[in-house]
Amino acid sequence: MNTADTNKVVGKPLNRVDGHLKVTGGARYSAEFPVAKLAYGVTIQSIIAKGKIAQIDTKAAERLPGVLAVITHLNAPKAFGDKGGGRKLQVLQDNIVLYSGQHIGVVVADTFERAMHAASLVQVSYEEEKPTLNMRENLAKAYFPKGKIPRNESPDSSVGNVTQGLADAAVRVEQIYTTPVENHNPMEPHATIAVWQGDQLLLYDATQGIFQAQEKVAGVLGIPPENVRTMSYYVGGGFGCKGSAWSHVPLAAMAARQVKRPVKLVLGRIQMYGPVGFRPETIQQVSLGATREGKLTALRHSGTSQTSTFDEFIEPVAKSARMIYACPNIETSHRLVQLDTGTPTFMRAPGEASGSFALESAMDELAYALNIDPVELRLRNYAEVDPSKGLPWSSKSLRECYILGAERFGWRKRNPKPRSMRDGNYLIGWGMATATHPTNRSPASAIAQIMADGTAVVRTGSQDIGTGTYTVMTQVAAEALGIPVEKIRIELGDTNLPETPVSGGSQTAASVGSSVHLAGTQARSKLMQLALADEKSPLYGSNVEDVIAENGSLFLKNKSSASETYGAILARHKMKMIEARADAKPGEEKEKYSMHSFGAQFAEVRVNPDSGEVRVTRWVGTFGVGRLLNAKTANSQLVGGIVYGIGMALMEHTVMDPNLGRVVNHDLAEYHVPVNADVPAIEVLFVDERDPHVNPLGIKGIGEIGITGTAAAIANAVYHATGKRIRDLPITLDKLL
Repeated sequence: MNTADTNKVVGKPLNRVDGHLKVTGGARYSAEFPVAKLAYGVTIQSIIAKGKIAQIDTKAAERLPGVLAVITHLNAPKAFGDKGGGRKLQVLQDNIVLYSGQHIGVVVADTFERAMHAASLVQVSYEEEKPTLNMRENLAKAYFPKGKIPRNESPDSSVGNVTQGLADAAVRVEQIYTTPVENHNPMEPHATIAVWQGDQLLLYDATQGIFQAQEKVAGVLGIPPENVRTMSYYVGGGFGCKGSAWSHVPLAAMAARQVKRPVKLVLGRIQMYGPVGFRPETIQQVSLGATREGKLTALRHSGTSQTSTFDEFIEPVAKSARMIYACPNIETSHRLVQLDTGTPTFMRAPGEASGSFALESAMDELAYALNIDPVELRLRNYAEVDPSKGLPWSSKSLRECYILGAERFGWRKRNPKPRSMRDGNYLIGWGMATATHPTNRSPASAIAQIMADGTAVVRTGSQDIGTGTYTVMTQVAAEALGIPVEKIRIELGDTNLPETPVSGGSQTAASVGSSVHLAGTQARSKLMQLALADEKSPLYGSNVEDVIAENGSLFLKNKSSASETYGAILARHKMKMIEARADAKPGEEKEKYSMHSFGAQFAEVRVNPDSGEVRVTRWVGTFGVGRLLNAKTANSQLVGGIVYGIGMALMEHTVMDPNLGRVVNHDLAEYHVPVNADVPAIEVLFVDERDPHVNPLGIKGIGEIGITGTAAAIANAVYHATGKRIRDLPITLDKLL
């Protein structure tokens, strides 16, 4: 039976199925669920970076009308450690202060305003110790990580002999590139409502991973995971910070159990800086060696990043260097420096975003040193196989991305000489860079039900973090089931549904989509078998390959009059529905192929030579990312990633007080992110790419590749415009004057 050729639902620019709910306020986010007798929690945060709480006076807060509890390390219920994976949490078990902004208490009151006021009355005195806050001053203490980088790879890698490769090179580039701490700043802050129903806990939580939050909170509370139900129907952005359950989530549950009422705990914007992760500072050294003809002889990429003193997070900045260019000698390494800060975490394209800035800037420097066009240099070092693994690509369209992007951008018109292109007084610069991100997939499950009324319901855990998961899963289900999209309902965001992975690593579409596709095809197959075995069916005795499913009906290829609806088949068998559950997981394909998405970024900047102001004025991004599930949401994802990269290149920088460890630009007035005036018209083009190996649907994932290469393309364009090479992000006007 075939549906793909007849329905052609997947790939269409379908409007978001949840769009009406969102614009009318019907889409409920985690802080918006109506709960009876709801109380409000507000956390108290440490104002020092290291030391101990000497005394904490809660009497004034406790005397206020409406205050239900003030919970500190002096009266907090016992927690059961840091089971359940993820980050190590601080849940009021002792008086130790590990970083500024650490939650050291929770005030619960009958109104939010009373809880806020009460929290302001709590007096805390500290035994303060001198914190270690500056990574650059402590590089001598850098250590080899205890853990692995993503996909269980070693922090260090080596192919060939890089020292010899550099010695043999006719031209070398060896430079240091740095990126600062950055914060995620999703529109929706972290938010949790905790409701106890006997020994059962219900969490409405703003999370990118409902099952991970379930496991973590259960571990902290010492209860079985099945006693925790986590729900997250809509997430107002996460970008990685909501990929882990942070301290405030179990604290909300502990507070609700203590006051015997549901508790809502929403972090304020200022509280989003410190206790819920950030992109760590990085210092990267890139060494490139090449022949006069531009063939790489050596590539070394070393990265040092910060982590906390009590946990470990590795920013895998050098991972892409292992596979992106053909080179006989490649060496990568990662080191960590412990600081008295919160633990860093995933931030959109963790490792690849920061790492591509360094590597792609170095490639641009090499192009100038060799007097070779930057696109041509990359083509001369095009990797036909993965140089680190020796594996063929499952698919690769990077060459086509270079060619298409350069043509659309008009790259041939570029005068390569710095400061050679002008528009009046303004300096014009053109830059480009390669984009890449690994293709990831994890086990996922789904249930598909075909109902007697001709509709279908598909249930799968997952969560829609704003990327359009409801919409693309509707399209996948429609194609698999042979039912129109308007007759399909997708249920997500509940741990009572089949298990799925965290929405991170650009893996949701590939993982969940594979399970939805499999469940849908199995449900459709069950229904078809009913018809083919039923003497009363006009399809009775037909061959499977002759049957087509379309628009909620089955019919024969060469005899469309021999057909019947799904509803008629179920009614004749007195069945309310037919159901199939599918568990989809990766196979051995990762051992046979190297799987990555690729792209090329082309940027134009306009620089005011008098003020140093940089404006991005034009953008073309071309991508080979496998099969698109929805042309409209795919374009939106890539544009969003590029906008994120513009912020990374030109403005984002979390500033910390060097003595107190406090973030001083802890709001959207002082932490600058791109606004409409900062973003040009962005053109995104897709190379048609078919990948039969990566997963059943040929999906590669698109949530993160858009930011990779973006900062480097801008930095390279700025050099072309000004002749000044900026190796320290962000590129602010003071660095150009």
